[in-house]
Amino acid sequence: MKIATFNVNSIRKRMEMLLAWLRQHQPDALCLQETKVQDADFPRAPLAAAGWHVVFRGEKTYNGVAIVSRAPAAAVRFGLDDGGSADEARLMWANVGGVTVVNTYVPQGRELTHAMYRYKLDWFRRLGRFFGRHFKPADLVVWCGDLNVAAEPEDVHAPERHQQHVCFHADVRQALADCRRWGFVDVYRRFHPEPGRYSFFDYRTPDAVQHNIGWRLDYLLASPALAARATAAEIDLAPRRAPQASDHAPVWAEFALD
Repeated sequence: MKIATFNVNSIRKRMEMLLAWLRQHQPDALCLQETKVQDADFPRAPLAAAGWHVVFRGEKTYNGVAIVSRAPAAAVRFGLDDGGSADEARLMWANVGGVTVVNTYVPQGRELTHAMYRYKLDWFRRLGRFFGRHFKPADLVVWCGDLNVAAEPEDVHAPERHQQHVCFHADVRQALADCRRWGFVDVYRRFHPEPGRYSFFDYRTPDAVQHNIGWRLDYLLASPALAARATAAEIDLAPRRAPQASDHAPVWAEFALD
């Protein structure tokens, strides 16, 4: 089973590239973030015409999540279900081929002094409780998405320069680590422990991809039961190098399932 994640940074702008990537890689499930389109305007038709199923939740201009799959997703749900703000355009989960796929677009945080940074830290705390309520480490679960955190120093270019950044500050890295304590395994790192592997390259940095000036913000984190079945994982930089690219690259992993 092949599962992938990709922050498309506007699905309507990337549809041609997205369809080409799906055609080439044939994932069983592809989690998308920052679709940036309200549900009534979601471009379902080109995906359906190419034989893909899709479920989604979005809003105009910002956020938005979707799961594209070869077979229809089952038991689709949206949002944090703890009585607070559900934030449905940032979280969805569904069963695809016997695996529970949780797709998240974690708040970026803006600035350390901004209310959205406090919201980001609380969002991780809520997400940790969400995993504890719904799943056990023996379940086949994968948590995918743009987590807006470089988990370790090797996950960002020149980490010494980013200690006060909302995606690398000690507090947000600890918030992610606390979520992962449920049992999540970083599948990509199992196959690529070396530094300098990134999935996000800022548009504002000239020739960022060519000079490998980036961040690893996009993850596939698997439950112990699913991680034990992982056979491969990669970051695909080709779409990031293409014209009119998203600022993120797709990340995928394969699992040997019965």
